[in-house]
Amino acid sequence: MSTAVKIVMIEDDLGHAKLIEKNIRRANIANDIEHFADGGSAIEYLFSEDVRLNGPMLILLDLNLPDMSGTDILERVKNDSRLKRAPVVVLTTTDDKTEIQRCYDLGCNVYITKPVDYESFAGAIRQLGLFMSVMQAPEIE
Repeated sequence: MSTAVKIVMIEDDLGHAKLIEKNIRRANIANDIEHFADGGSAIEYLFSEDVRLNGPMLILLDLNLPDMSGTDILERVKNDSRLKRAPVVVLTTTDDKTEIQRCYDLGCNVYITKPVDYESFAGAIRQLGLFMSVMQAPEIE
């Protein structure tokens, strides 16, 4: 029997975090969401025994964090033998082509630029929720 996929959200903007969670719920995604407002606590959690024991997860990652770059987190996750298969969705305001390319080179699965406008952002997250409802995540080893 497969374990429900946990959603790990790494987002420092509390307003964005609430909006993301609200619209994921609107898309009927009931999975647990573990929220981190900075990279350090997210890294600590991702490399913890708890994560190793508790199966598959999806990582929603903002690139602009107060204490470290989201690309650093992405690189660490994708270079880790246990975590490398975890799907990573980058959700950020950065639409710089070089940055987008770098994230895909590092192994991100989806790159979404946060629309500035509230309604567009809400719509993008609802679509992400629908995507998540059909997505399969691999086990963490």
